[in-house]
Amino acid sequence: MNRALPAVRLRVPTDEDAVAWHRIFDDPDVMEFHGGRSAELSVYEELTARQRRHDAEHGFCLWTMLDESDRVIGFTGAQPWPQDWGPKGEIEIGWRLGRDHWGKGYVTAAARQTLDRVRAAGVAEVVAMVNARNARSIAVTERLGMRLAEVFTTPSQQQGHCYRLQL
Repeated sequence: MNRALPAVRLRVPTDEDAVAWHRIFDDPDVMEFHGGRSAELSVYEELTARQRRHDAEHGFCLWTMLDESDRVIGFTGAQPWPQDWGPKGEIEIGWRLGRDHWGKGYVTAAARQTLDRVRAAGVAEVVAMVNARNARSIAVTERLGMRLAEVFTTPSQQQGHCYRLQL
């Protein structure tokens, strides 16, 4: 059974969003596949500033995700894969959502908007790099129509999956 997805809005991150991201990601469940704990506020301040620049230059970034009441609930978006391993330089889509909003369809709705926006920006293919144990994110990639393209071992010795989608 397909349920209706919630309304979600994406915006270019603001300075205030760094504080919101820091607060909502300060949860061990949210950060399980991202080092186990939230980064310092300064990391989110730098990240939101970098995303504003990236959006201005490329037409896409990691956008702030807002729910029906315009509350910040996470981020989703796209950017070049930054690591020296994996799909270096390819456009990766990704997401992170506050724990209170899991299981309600927000990430799928926002990721679909992300695909529309990166397609409009002229991107022909995207990847999603997902920890092999992250069943929730794997389910999102499948709902988006992405297909497993590669299984790899990360530098931290975790097993990962690279999903691909032609736009």
